[in-house]
Parts: sequence; structure tokens; C-alpha cells
Amino acid sequence: MTIACIDVGYTESESKPTTAIAACVVINDWRDSHSASEYTLRIRNVRDYEPGQFYRRELPCIEAVLTKLPQLPRCIVVDGYVWLDDEDHPGLGAYLYRFLNECIPVIGVAKNPFKHSTHATHLRRGGSARPLYITAVGIPIAQAVHNIAAMHGPHRFPSILRRVDRLSRGEQTS
Repeated sequence: MTIACIDVGYTESESKPTTAIAACVVINDWRDSHSASEYTLRIRNVRDYEPGQFYRRELPCIEAVLTKLPQLPRCIVVDGYVWLDDEDHPGLGAYLYRFLNECIPVIGVAKNPFKHSTHATHLRRGGSARPLYITAVGIPIAQAVHNIAAMHGPHRFPSILRRVDRLSRGEQTS
């Protein structure tokens, strides 16, 4: 089983168009401490952020980095929400799931609560008082939470998700 963990970082500037770095870290098992492969892609002229329409900016970047993988993964983890509320308003993860013809489960892991995210399952890792907020589509939420809880690392944020976050910010070191 391959699992793709994806994040996108942005470089904003008054004088230059917004650019993005889409990063994907692939693991073979939820407990893996190191990646099986890593991909990054610099994307120029990214759409401006639109409140409530974040997916319009992020989804094309995710689509682009997914094309670098030799094969599609069996599950995708995104930084953010799958659903913005009780499955009435899709978030980034739900749009990605639709883009992938509803064939690949998507798990959203958010570091902060969204104002209408009372439906998100709270997951506390590493003794942290602050939870992660888990949402999912194509996989039961209990299984999604179990998978994220099983990820490597002693801290609130799993080490592989920390790695993909760093790659999306342009940091190449482990």
C-alpha cells in the first residue's frame, strides 16, 4: 500500500506573482519513519487566495505533483479539511476526492480548528493538549483517525507530515 502525504507552500510578494511548492512524501505503511520517495514541484503564477475557495488555489498544485508519481497511491493525506462542516460543504480533500473519480480515500489533517468544524474528530498525539482535526472521505473516519494516530513520531504532528510540510516550504534537509 502506498500513502501520499501532500502539502503546498506559497511564496507571496508584492512585486512578483505568487509561486507555490507542491510536495509529496510517499510511504508504504502508516508507521514508516522515512519516506519511500519524495517529490516537489515549483509552480509559478498561482491563483490568488479567495476566502472560502481555498481549494481553487491548492487543488491545481496537488494535481500537478500527483502527476510526478509513477502510480497513484492507495490513500492521500492532505494538510487541511476534507469537509468544512457536516459533509454539506466540501473542503480541499473532498474536491481532491472528486477529481480522483472518488476512487482514492482522502484524509484531511488540520492543525487548527475551522470555524464550522465541530464535525472534525479530535486526535491528540504525543501527550499534546492541542488536537489535530481529522476529516475523511472514502474511508471510515474511525479508520482515518487510527491511521494518523499510528503514524511515526512522538509529537503532536507525525514526522512524515512534518517532512512534507518542510519540503513545501523549500527546506530540503531531513
